Formats: sequence, C-alpha cells, structure tokens
Amino acid sequence: MIFGFGIGNKRVKDLRKDQGLTARELALRVKVETVEILKIDEMKLKDVPEPLKGKITPILKGKHMDRIPW
Repeated sequence: MIFGFGIGNKRVKDLRKDQGLTARELALRVKVETVEILKIDEMKLKDVPEPLKGKITPILKGKHMDRIPW
C-alpha cells in the first residue's frame, strides 16, 4: 500500500482506529455530529458521500499531523 492507493477500499472504522481516534474525536475534528460518523463507520471510504468524504480523508490519512507547528 504505497502512497495510500488502497485507502479507498478500507472501512472508515479501520482507518479511524489506525489513527487512534474515537468516533467522537473524529466528529469534533470534522465539526459534525458523532451520529454522522457512526452512520458511515461500516462503509468503505470510497462509498462515503462526497461532502463528508472530503472532510475526513485528510484526517484518516494522517495529513492533519503535518500542520502541527513543532
């Protein structure tokens, strides 16, 4: 899985757990309700509706860690 090409075929729950996030923490970072994250938890990332997919993809890939100013 070089460069994250297979990330679309993984479930949101697996990607979230890989980053060490709970559903509530992911919802707070994306600024949506926790219920919305729980609805898509069992879906593959490629099947998530577009507005939400665009918000959660950088977080699930770990790109949000690049902005931390240390």
